[in-house]
Amino acid sequence: MIRRELSVLSRSSPAFSRAFSQCLARRREVLPTTSSPIVSKLDFFNSVSTKEKQIPTFRLLDGVGKPLEGAELPEIDEALAHRLYEHMQLLPTLDNILYNVQRQGKISFYYGEEATIIGSASALDMDDERSDGTLGQYREMGVLLWRGFSLDKVMAQCFGNEEDTSGKGRQMPVHFGSPEHHFHTISSPLATQIPQAAGVAYALRRTPSRRSRSIAACYFGEGAASEGDFHAGMMLASTIPSPVLYIARNNGFAISTPANEQYNGDGIASRGPGYGIDTIRVDGNDVLAVMTAVKEARRRCLEQGRAVLVEAMSYRVGHHSTSDDSFAYRARAEVEDRKRIDNPITRFRLFMESRGWWNADAEAELKARLKDDVLKSFRRAESLKRCELGELFTDVYGGEEPWNIREQRQELTGLLKKYGQAWEPWRKELSKFKNNGEDLLKRESS
Repeated sequence: MIRRELSVLSRSSPAFSRAFSQCLARRREVLPTTSSPIVSKLDFFNSVSTKEKQIPTFRLLDGVGKPLEGAELPEIDEALAHRLYEHMQLLPTLDNILYNVQRQGKISFYYGEEATIIGSASALDMDDERSDGTLGQYREMGVLLWRGFSLDKVMAQCFGNEEDTSGKGRQMPVHFGSPEHHFHTISSPLATQIPQAAGVAYALRRTPSRRSRSIAACYFGEGAASEGDFHAGMMLASTIPSPVLYIARNNGFAISTPANEQYNGDGIASRGPGYGIDTIRVDGNDVLAVMTAVKEARRRCLEQGRAVLVEAMSYRVGHHSTSDDSFAYRARAEVEDRKRIDNPITRFRLFMESRGWWNADAEAELKARLKDDVLKSFRRAESLKRCELGELFTDVYGGEEPWNIREQRQELTGLLKKYGQAWEPWRKELSKFKNNGEDLLKRESS
């Protein structure tokens, strides 16, 4: 109505017509769906930064543990430094022993980034009932250990024995889970945890006791970011705002595929701004930088109620898993150079030594103690039996037991009656289970 009247006025006054046209033109300088300015020159771009500037990497300590000029270190005392360093040393100790255990055929599988995992774990909240929820991939055992998950529980899960609280021996090794430690059970399919984390964070936002107190932290590698689930999760987290912190471990390789063959862009950090998500790239081999970046990212998640993306740049010096020989696709000398030149454990140890918090004697004592603790847990786990055979059918569905589970249990029970004691391979296998499978026979007979 008003616009029609103005149009009539414009025909009766040339000056008013010119002013009205200029006003409409100015309104069109910014399109309805974007705040991008209108320009008359072609300007193609393929980075989130200007042509003169690449995405920066946040770092506090250089390669020999010295603070960079102007760096603001987080508040850290000797006790916290010792705890950080002990957990960083514990991870390769576990890696070495469990790799050897797998090679001996005692466990079926094993995966093995110290500063990225421990630095981020230390920045997340662990306040009992309101701890931040964590969704890991395969390399986040350090988060659980930082939260108090014991070595015995680690070994129990890898062996699948009767003390396995993660899955009662029904899952592959290193697929941990712990409601007590707010750690969602790891799934084998790649990247499924990324959209799930957006849903977890949204649920936290809708829970009065957790709102403004807890976030969901989601870990994944740069290889997982090539999956469609990555984009689904980022889209969900950005369009239905939720406090989810995405931590991408860019260690240079997705199994045997190097990063330069995975994407033609500036890492994973360049993708965050496309979804309107605050993003930072951090040196994943600098534990203090990771701690600082994740702590600030967590604060932003809570205050804004939105997702934040952290890309931690590292290098995988180990094989991808026990089923991988990385020297088939990269030079051994390259790996050894990385270990020597940019070692996250060495970097932090040198920092502590410069503060007078560490020395050679403490180093020797720590390594000996950690190795002894891991071996003790290994020997204990190796001696324990598996869960009762009947546990195969429990905790699968909630509510009333469905017919298919009941039918499968009855079928196995019938096979036990027929072959359990008559065939040596079955007798040998049943002896590994608690009660030798008798729990199933007693259940059906009653």
